[in-house]
Amino acid sequence: MHTLKAIGIVACSSEGAALCYRTLCLEAAERLGPHAHPEVVMHGHSLARYVEALDANDLPAVAALMLDSARKLAKAGAGFLICPDNTIHQALPWVLPKSPLPWISIADAVTKAAHQRGLRRLGLLGTNWLVGSEVYPQALAVRGIACVRPNTAEREQVSQLIMDEMVRGSFTDAARQHCLQVMQRLRDEERCDGVVLGCTELPLLMADSEGPLPMLDSTRLLARAALSRALD
Repeated sequence: MHTLKAIGIVACSSEGAALCYRTLCLEAAERLGPHAHPEVVMHGHSLARYVEALDANDLPAVAALMLDSARKLAKAGAGFLICPDNTIHQALPWVLPKSPLPWISIADAVTKAAHQRGLRRLGLLGTNWLVGSEVYPQALAVRGIACVRPNTAEREQVSQLIMDEMVRGSFTDAARQHCLQVMQRLRDEERCDGVVLGCTELPLLMADSEGPLPMLDSTRLLARAALSRALD
């Protein structure tokens, strides 16, 4: 039986954190044998507290919440940390210097996968906060990959669907069709060769096989990166 480092999950939205945890357990069993799960500890503050700080554009306040979770997870025995929420990765520059444990960046995990798949120009779906940030442009640029943002109307509609529906566990065909239409335009007009599902709920809305572009599932890619780190 392998001895794995304990994975600490800094949770933000419940759907993203749950999918990440489920992926860790299911894919660990594939690697390690039946019923084998990694040791996982998780802490999350109320999503409302994060939304309040994001609305105020107060990234140090976002970082303070993340750091509080990080300290609690360190005391609980985590060996390193992940956060299955793309939006609050904007606060990592405030988090990392004070963190008691190392982190795996979700954007770095996605960038590595995009590079391995030979993708060069990626559309980005996510909340308004994320799409307007430099989280993905900076990470992708390290590998020479372009990041294309949807237009204002598209990003506002996708963001509204995420915050009004998906984080509450509602995944509708209308939301799916809208996201697919955005992907289609990114392919046809912006020449994208892939798309980042930059919201950890988006993988629950759609499957890679049904879209006009290859999809990079940020939630599961982060979970796989965490499993690899735990096995090191």
